[in-house]
Amino acid sequence: MSNGDSFERHRIVVPGELIVEGSKYRAGFGTYKEEDKLYASIIGFSEIRGNNNVYVVPFSGPYVPKVGDVVIGKIINTSIVSWKVDIDSPYTASLHVTNVIDRAFNPLKDNIKNYFDIGQIIVGEIIAFNRTRDPVLSIRGKGYGKLRGGKVIKIASAKIPRLIGRKGSMINLIKEATKSQIVVGQNGLVWISTKNLEDEQLLIKIIKKIEREAHTSGLTDRVKILIENEKKKK
Repeated sequence: MSNGDSFERHRIVVPGELIVEGSKYRAGFGTYKEEDKLYASIIGFSEIRGNNNVYVVPFSGPYVPKVGDVVIGKIINTSIVSWKVDIDSPYTASLHVTNVIDRAFNPLKDNIKNYFDIGQIIVGEIIAFNRTRDPVLSIRGKGYGKLRGGKVIKIASAKIPRLIGRKGSMINLIKEATKSQIVVGQNGLVWISTKNLEDEQLLIKIIKKIEREAHTSGLTDRVKILIENEKKKK
C-alpha cells in the first residue's frame, strides 16, 4: 500500500486490497474509493495516470479503453468525415477528420482516403470514452499517425507496463540492443520495424519473454542475458 506522497506502480493487487490513501487520488477502472482510501476491485496491476487517476489493469481479458491511452489500430471503415478503427477491443474507435488535420475540411472537395485508407495501421490517443459510445481517437500529437511497413505483435494489454518499464527503462534497453523502431500501444499491440529478419526474430523473442514473465522479479537482468547470448551466436 502507498500513502499520499508515493504510489507503487505496477504492483500486483487483489480485490479489497488497499492501493493508496489520499484525497487527491481518483478511482478509475478496477478500483473503488471509501473516504480517502482507494481499493482494488479486481486482480491486476495497479497503475496511475494523469490527474492522479488510479486503475487496476487486469491480468487477462479484453482491452478496455481509457482516456489518455496511446493505442495502435487498423482502419476498418470510412465515412465522408471519419474513420472506424479496430483497436483490438470490444469497442471500435472513431477517428474524426477534425482530430487529424488542423485546417478546414470540405467533404465535397476533399477525399478522406487521401489521409488514411482501409487496412492501414495508425497510432493515436484516446481522448474520450465513457462506455456508452465508441472511444474517440486523435492523432494530433507528436509521433502519432500512420505506421508504415513493419509488423504488429500482439501481447496481453496488462503486460504492456512491464514491457515499457519504469520511466521507459525496459523499452529503451530493447530499442538500443536491437537497433529497432518500436511503438507500444497500451491496447496490447506493439509495432516493430527492424533492419533484418534476425533482429526481428530476436525482438519478438524478447517481447514474448517479457509477456510470459511480466509478474516475476529480475526480469530486466534475464532480458539482458538473452540479448547477450543471442548476440554471441552471430
